[in-house]
Amino acid sequence: MDAGELRNKTPDQLRDQLLALKKEAFNLRFQQATAQLENTARMRQVRRDAARVKTILNEKARAAAEN
Repeated sequence: MDAGELRNKTPDQLRDQLLALKKEAFNLRFQQATAQLENTARMRQVRRDAARVKTILNEKARAAAEN
């Protein structure tokens, strides 16, 4: 996921994306706990994508507060 793509989305779309990423992270943790997780790198990728979305949301909120 590219930060440029995220900046073009609305805050509502970003919140939906964040919710989907959190659900995926939960499912990945569950798979890891039951020893069914095949791609362990996906956990790191999802965690970082969620952080990117949160960062962009905070940037948009800060910009809206300044205006």
